[in-house]
Amino acid sequence: MHIASYTRLFITLVVLFLLTAVTVGASYVDFGALNVWVALLIASTKASLVLIFFMHIGQEGRLMVLSFLTTLFFLAIMISFTFWDVAFRGKLGI
Repeated sequence: MHIASYTRLFITLVVLFLLTAVTVGASYVDFGALNVWVALLIASTKASLVLIFFMHIGQEGRLMVLSFLTTLFFLAIMISFTFWDVAFRGKLGI
């Protein structure tokens, strides 16, 4: 059983709140073509903090961590394919 200190969990919660404020602030800034990438970066950071600290994946065995990283890798591939499809839709004459 993994027991995390309340201090560590509270600090993580505060960081998540700050990142939520950053998300709201970023929504008012025009990053041009980088809008989606900035939003994905912030959301990925928040999701990683939840997984590592609240779901305790950082304290699991290597197989669980490898499974998580493999999932992230394939998710990144699928998101990349989606961006590629939208970026070149109609430009390739297909």
